[in-house]
Amino acid sequence: MTPTEFTPLAATGGGILIGLSAVMLMALLGRIMGATGIVTGLMAPASAADFGWRAALMAGMVTAPALYLLATGGWPEITVPVSNAALIVGGLIVGVGVTFGGGCTSGHGVCGMARLSRRSIVATGVFMAAAFVTVFVTRHLIGGM
Repeated sequence: MTPTEFTPLAATGGGILIGLSAVMLMALLGRIMGATGIVTGLMAPASAADFGWRAALMAGMVTAPALYLLATGGWPEITVPVSNAALIVGGLIVGVGVTFGGGCTSGHGVCGMARLSRRSIVATGVFMAAAFVTVFVTRHLIGGM
């Protein structure tokens, strides 16, 4: 079993950037930063202005690795320790969860909890419990990863 690599500086930096972007989106546009809602609204925008901020945010997410390349001279290393089939199944499960949960981890976990939304606090607790169970089952019962 491969140990999980924890990079506290990178994790802290990423957390700061996510929090700052969520605060800026709320302060400047009065919108909650939930990735699923942003992508959904990009597919069927309510207006040209609505499309603009969503497209800009997604463009930033997509081009961030290029900025990393410019800053460090190399692409960020991405390791996915599961098969493509597992990624597809996991993505479908997340999609179902987002639909039934009324939002994603970023919307509930970052923005909803910061607003002390009871619904978001419960949803984040469910997300985390499901993650704990999934890791335990795959690592200790099934023996994967």
